[in-house]
Amino acid sequence: MARKSESYESMMEKLEEIVAVMDSKELSLEESMKKYEEGIKLCNKLYKTLNEAEGKIKLLTEEGQKDFQLES
Repeated sequence: MARKSESYESMMEKLEEIVAVMDSKELSLEESMKKYEEGIKLCNKLYKTLNEAEGKIKLLTEEGQKDFQLES
């Protein structure tokens, strides 16, 4: 499970490793299901991280536009 301090990049690396292992076709069905579940959890965390970043960017952009309009 990912730690809260885990970076987006490290989570992406883990996801890529999971995909590579699953592509190797050397896993049993049970192992594949565990890796799939782990990958889905990572995808959800990555999606959440991206959504939070997008929200921050929108907020900063809106504030920047307001500041710019006030100076005009």
